[in-house]
Amino acid sequence: MELKLHHVNYSTKDVGAVAEFYRSLFDMKPVPSYGDARITSEGYAGKVEFLTDGTTEFHISPQDLGVAFRTKQSLNPLDRGHIAFRTDDIEAFKAMLRERNIQFADYGVWAIAGWYQIFLQDPDGTIVEVHQTDYKAPVA
Repeated sequence: MELKLHHVNYSTKDVGAVAEFYRSLFDMKPVPSYGDARITSEGYAGKVEFLTDGTTEFHISPQDLGVAFRTKQSLNPLDRGHIAFRTDDIEAFKAMLRERNIQFADYGVWAIAGWYQIFLQDPDGTIVEVHQTDYKAPVA
């Protein structure tokens, strides 16, 4: 199973101002491909700015304190934001979490088409996302 840092999500009350700050000061460029892949009917329809430095992405989203309530999940990734890792085997990662008795919120595919997402907390309470792209459910 491979894991790699993919993005940092920053939740804010002013997406436009924060995005412009990082675009102009740090020369971050838009990631245009995510706009059409957004799923806005699963509990979060906020306008998100996706930026990159060419290696790591920065997702700037409107803070939304009701996401966990609307999605019936235990963790809210859009309260204070989160850090995200990409894996090539989300099922193996979930099995490892269960073996270690680490709780996680299993959001499935809900925000970006093809991205299967789970969220957990580090010991300090920071939300951590782990996702797999092009997810295919295991055959039973």
